[in-house]
Amino acid sequence: MATTIIPTQTLKHLPTATLPWLISHHHRRRRRRRCFSVTSACLTQQQPQSVSDNEINLEKPTSYYPKKNQTLELECESLAFKGKGVCRVALTGFVVMCDRALPGEKFIGRVTRKKGSYAEVAKLKTISPHRDIVDAPCEYASYCGGCKTQSLSYEAQVRAKEQQVHELMVNIGNFSNKDPEYSDIMKPIVPCDIHFHYRNKMEFSFGSQKWWPRELLDQKQDGVQNYALGLHAPGFFDKILDVNKCFLQSEPANVVLAAMQDCWRDPKLGLTPYDVHSHAGFLKHLMLRTGSDMKTGLPELMVNFVTSSYKPELLKPLVEKISAVPEVVSIMNNVNTSVGNTSVGEQEYTLHGKSTITETLRGLTFQISANSFFQTNTRQADVLYKLIEDCADLKGDGSEIVLDLFCGTGTIGLTLARRAKHVYGYEVVPEAISDARRNAELNGINNATFVQGDLNKIADNFGDNFPKPDIVISDPNRPGMHLKLIKFLLKLKAPRIVYVSCNPATCARDLDYLCHGLKEKNIEGCYKLKSLQPVDMFPHTPHIECVSFYFNCILIQPEPQWSEYAGSSFDRNAAQLLSSPLFKDPLTFAMYFIPTGY
Repeated sequence: MATTIIPTQTLKHLPTATLPWLISHHHRRRRRRRCFSVTSACLTQQQPQSVSDNEINLEKPTSYYPKKNQTLELECESLAFKGKGVCRVALTGFVVMCDRALPGEKFIGRVTRKKGSYAEVAKLKTISPHRDIVDAPCEYASYCGGCKTQSLSYEAQVRAKEQQVHELMVNIGNFSNKDPEYSDIMKPIVPCDIHFHYRNKMEFSFGSQKWWPRELLDQKQDGVQNYALGLHAPGFFDKILDVNKCFLQSEPANVVLAAMQDCWRDPKLGLTPYDVHSHAGFLKHLMLRTGSDMKTGLPELMVNFVTSSYKPELLKPLVEKISAVPEVVSIMNNVNTSVGNTSVGEQEYTLHGKSTITETLRGLTFQISANSFFQTNTRQADVLYKLIEDCADLKGDGSEIVLDLFCGTGTIGLTLARRAKHVYGYEVVPEAISDARRNAELNGINNATFVQGDLNKIADNFGDNFPKPDIVISDPNRPGMHLKLIKFLLKLKAPRIVYVSCNPATCARDLDYLCHGLKEKNIEGCYKLKSLQPVDMFPHTPHIECVSFYFNCILIQPEPQWSEYAGSSFDRNAAQLLSSPLFKDPLTFAMYFIPTGY
């Protein structure tokens, strides 16, 4: 049966009784309510519509394509890329996608739009629950755009993610699942041991409009009581789901969040949330980052206020209250005067303590500033980086050159530098390059060079800036690699490549180009995929763009005709490579490639 890959999102909606935290801030202050959340990115999804049984008029399909507003009884078969439920219309088999539908769930849905080969439906009523159902610990699970699959058992979550990766590699990457080597190439997903409180960074937004569910709109309040601090409600850029606790972040971070909720609305403080319509107001974002003390290993916390102007006197009462939390070692103020939603400030001020916190990863110490990029799941990142090191399979004699593309703050390159001759890292963000250089100095690493540059705009002589690498590390953001960079890699023909991706769809596309080429662009692929290993970085989320999966690739030279190279240095090097542990244990991680026609 053909598989439909649709890059959309899903959120399971659970019937929710009237919740006190949505009615009165006074009640919320007296009782801490449990909440779960993610970063403040606006998510496009629909709320389930509240309808009575009398309003539902089931219709039998009269044509292959369902009509808009048609009501259908459906059963979710699987989860598509990014988590929307895949269903098929009875009798016709036409594919429809539904937000918040999970495998095995039977429900009634209404067609909202048709998009060529598939349609979208909004869930009206659940007839029977999905398979592998569990109780979601967070009462916000049916509203928040964060942990959308909390009500799905974790075992079922990782199965679905693994299946999505396989489908993408077949449908987009053009790798045949009928190939005898396919089962050896596609490795089982590496699950995450910690399912909650795993994020070291959370960003909350202030807003003048609290989000209310439809059933409670008649209890909506005005003025200060309508102020909110939390996450953007799914589908709304101007409404904030007020939260007091997040199951994603650390407990010390939740203590700070609760302390903020207890005081920031006090009229005596004169604080106002930023209004995205009028562009008036002072408080924009609250960013909480958790690190670990280098000496004790205990948590240390950075609090970053993002404001529309620099008025430290307004923040002073909040600083005094929050600095009393023992784990808080840094309070920063980023000033952002733009009307956009970014949390990166044009100016930065230290209000309390130091300007950075520290974190340890693979035996190295990293300093993290308010705007530094750092893997948000530290413990699972350690697992991931260990797999990358194993996959890279450096000799350890200091003879190999590593090219680290999209190096960020240098975390991957620096972990490999200890066994390499030299690491050359490239990254477009100047602040990240500054952090990478500082982290190299902090760890006494002198064989790493980090250069600021846009890898989407490389010049023809880009390869003249460094020796030919023995291994390339590529860790692009969600859009993947630019075609110009892929052409460069195919021309470079590095023996090995490790590809780390936070988006398996663009990863599959790039692997297709590297392995199979692109005929319409006269591009010939010269690599063979040897292993692909998904890693679950963010439990309970279908957000593949939030690094739900990582894929690494190794590119290795093909076995030559030994009679042609007998006694040559190439012969000796290849023999040494083939005797390495890499070939004894064919890839505990990532994707391996072998160039053909080298």
